[in-house]
Amino acid sequence: MIEHEALIQALKTVVDPELNVNVVDLGLVYSVQAEEDRVAVEMTLTSPACPMGPEILRNTVAALEKVEGVAKADVRLVMSPPWTPDRMTDEARDELGMY
Repeated sequence: MIEHEALIQALKTVVDPELNVNVVDLGLVYSVQAEEDRVAVEMTLTSPACPMGPEILRNTVAALEKVEGVAKADVRLVMSPPWTPDRMTDEARDELGMY
């Protein structure tokens, strides 16, 4: 069985290269579901035209597939609901100087 917390910790290693903040704290991850040896993630980007989008998605898949018990990670990019800064954690706001 894949531990949900291990998946979240793996996702926290994926950093948006433009903002230098992880995708979890940015609020980009909408859902994480594990079934047997597969993980399904729905996430978004800060902007539909984010030039780092392909890199972030590749890094997300790679991070998840390093978690013990995960054979395959399916990361689906969604744009609804659209991302807003309100989704960020307090830690992310602090890192970005948004008080």
